[in-house]
Amino acid sequence: MTAIVDFLNSILWGYVLIYGLLAVGLFFTWRTGALQFRHFAEFFRVIRASRETDASGITPFQALTISLASRVGTGNLAGVAVAIYLGGPGAIFWMWMVALVGMATAYAESTLAQLYKVRNAEGQYRGGPAFYMHKGIGSRAMGMVFSICLILSFGLIFSAVQANSISTSMESAFGVPPIATGLVIAAAAGIVIFGGIRSIAAVAEKVVPLMASAYILVALYVVITHLNEVPGMLMLIIESAFGFEQAAGGFTGGIMAALLNGVKRGLFSNEAGMGSAPNIAAVAVPHPHHPSSQGMVQGLGVFIDTLVLCTATALMILLSGAVDYGPDGATGMVLTQNALYEHIGGAGPAFVAIAILLFAFTSIIGNYSYAENAMEFLGLGGHIPLLLLKAGAVAMVVWGSLQAVGTVFNFADASMALMATVNLVAILMLSGTVTKLTRDYFAQRKSGKEAVFHIADYPEISDGVDHTIWDRDAVPSARAD
Repeated sequence: MTAIVDFLNSILWGYVLIYGLLAVGLFFTWRTGALQFRHFAEFFRVIRASRETDASGITPFQALTISLASRVGTGNLAGVAVAIYLGGPGAIFWMWMVALVGMATAYAESTLAQLYKVRNAEGQYRGGPAFYMHKGIGSRAMGMVFSICLILSFGLIFSAVQANSISTSMESAFGVPPIATGLVIAAAAGIVIFGGIRSIAAVAEKVVPLMASAYILVALYVVITHLNEVPGMLMLIIESAFGFEQAAGGFTGGIMAALLNGVKRGLFSNEAGMGSAPNIAAVAVPHPHHPSSQGMVQGLGVFIDTLVLCTATALMILLSGAVDYGPDGATGMVLTQNALYEHIGGAGPAFVAIAILLFAFTSIIGNYSYAENAMEFLGLGGHIPLLLLKAGAVAMVVWGSLQAVGTVFNFADASMALMATVNLVAILMLSGTVTKLTRDYFAQRKSGKEAVFHIADYPEISDGVDHTIWDRDAVPSARAD
């Protein structure tokens, strides 16, 4: 099995995604008129107006916190450390690049998820890549392949990744046996997961802002106390990205090591293009009532995850001097804990352990919500199939807490790559629709109106769209083409 996983990783990461992710991000940056740069303020405006909901869905703010609950986890602490250890400081530069262009990709996939969402038998919104593959492209088979990959990765394997980070950090900081940590986290996750998506939203809405704020405050303390070193460290990141500082820094591999590890860990952290966040983006009640508004909400999620939180971790690690690039050097969560120890003493490892406990726990419950959405697409949304999925997710928490970090990350890389490949093909095929929606939104905003989308204005893309969702307001819209 390990050989198969390694082969898939070598093909998909060595030839497909390493360039495909950047290319697709650049493509959507061009097709949307670089909206993540030109209209960055609008990303925040739609969040400020995002507290409205109805009986069919959750608020856009809740959708953002659930997606951040999934995004903000192992990748922000252990993943950044792994990227630096394997690729040098330059890997962080490529994480930034993946995030900046990935904001456009995240916008595209979540906008499509909003457009093609449906109401299930209980009247609740459901949607995501599988739905726009089926209804937008006309390929249910493509949607089924994606759904299976998502269930395996987010519903099962990624829970193991997060549990592994929690158990590693708790053992390092407090000496807690991994099996004990795994059982406790599994029990707590089970309580929330068995409560359904609204229960997950309620927990994420409260925990995510709190944990992110605390982590940023500690990072700010580290940066302020080493302020004179920060400019030089940022230059080291940029220079190392192009292989200029490898020999001097003590690490090897050059630009390809930095590029590969930065892209891999960047995608794992922010998930742009992977097709994960659109599953919860579709559940949101958009405000303004336009598919593009929730696309921007999720684009902002990528920015927060990587440009803010991953950068915070990277600076804390690099400023600590705790990195040992030798074969016996610490990596993953242990490296992050060692870095905080250098900055704030014995409280450092404990703080990281608590942070990853909250980060990774919310990731586990957020990841499960995506898998449940995929189950519904496959026609497996009944009580028994969902019960089996919930039990499997909880069991994987225990399994992951006992595994070696390399084994867990290799499986995660393979499943993530398969998902991302299928999703990237789909959003490229639907890029024309994304362009229409983007032009429509900003044409209305330019005219001083609140953007409201009417599918009747766009009969060329109306097939597969639920008209009861996108014709419910009688407010006239301004067509952009």
